[in-house]
Amino acid sequence: MSMFGLFGGGANVIMQLSRPGVGYGVVESRVDSGNLYLHPVKRTRTTLTYLAVALLGTDGERQAFRRAMGPGHAQVRSTPDSPVQYNAFDVDLQTWVAACLYRGFEDVYRLTQGPLGEHEDGFYQAGAVLGTTLQMPRDAWPADRAAFERYWTRSLEQAQIDDTVRDYLVGIATVTFLPRPLQLLAGPVNKFFTTGFLPEHFREQMRLPWGPRRQGLFDLFWRVAGPVDRLSPAVVRELPFRVAMWDLRRRIRKGRPLV
Repeated sequence: MSMFGLFGGGANVIMQLSRPGVGYGVVESRVDSGNLYLHPVKRTRTTLTYLAVALLGTDGERQAFRRAMGPGHAQVRSTPDSPVQYNAFDVDLQTWVAACLYRGFEDVYRLTQGPLGEHEDGFYQAGAVLGTTLQMPRDAWPADRAAFERYWTRSLEQAQIDDTVRDYLVGIATVTFLPRPLQLLAGPVNKFFTTGFLPEHFREQMRLPWGPRRQGLFDLFWRVAGPVDRLSPAVVRELPFRVAMWDLRRRIRKGRPLV
C-alpha cells in the first residue's frame, strides 16, 4: 500500500464505472451525501477510509464499515426510467468493483516495488477483502491469479462507456468538482495520470489521447517515484491510509457516523 496509488484513483473510478450497472448506479444515485460533485471532501474521505479499513483494519472494523455503507447502498437501485438495471448489492457488480481496485493496487506495486514474484499469490488472495468489505461473498472472488486474468478479460467485453457516463467521468479526470483555481492547477496533472493508468481499452472508450511522448513522461515519473517509495518507511508510504484509519477508529470510539 502506497500513497503513490492515489495518482491512479481517477483511472480506477473510470474502470469501475465502465460497467453500465456501476456507471448508472453512480450517475443516477439519489444519495446526495455521497455525491462527489456535491461533497468532494466527504466522498474522498469515505473512499479512502474504505480502502484503508479493507487493507489495514480488523475484521470487526470491516464489519462496522460494511454495516455503515448498507443504508446508502440500499438506495442505489435502478428505476423504471433507468437505461440499465442495477442494484448496489449485485454480487457481479461488486466483484467487478473489487477487481478494478485490486488491479489498481497491483499496477502501483509493480511500478513502485517491481515484479510480485513469489509473493503474487499471497498478494492476490489478500485482495479479496476489497470485495468482502463491500457485501461480496468470498467465493465470488476468482480462485487464483490465473482465474482472475480470465475473469478480467471476459469482463472487458461488458465495459461499455456511453456519453452520459463519459461526461461524468471526464469531470473526474479533470477534477471539475474542485473550486476553479484548484481545477486549473490539478486538472491537467490528474488527467495525465488518469490516462496513463488506464489500459488502452478504457482510453479509447473515454476518447483520451495518449502516445509515445506521454508514455515516456509517465515512465520517467515512475522511474523516479519507485526508488523514493522503496526507500520510504511504511509510516510515510501509508500515511493517507493511516490517517483514515485513525479517523475511523475515532469515529467508532465516539459513536459518530462512519460514512
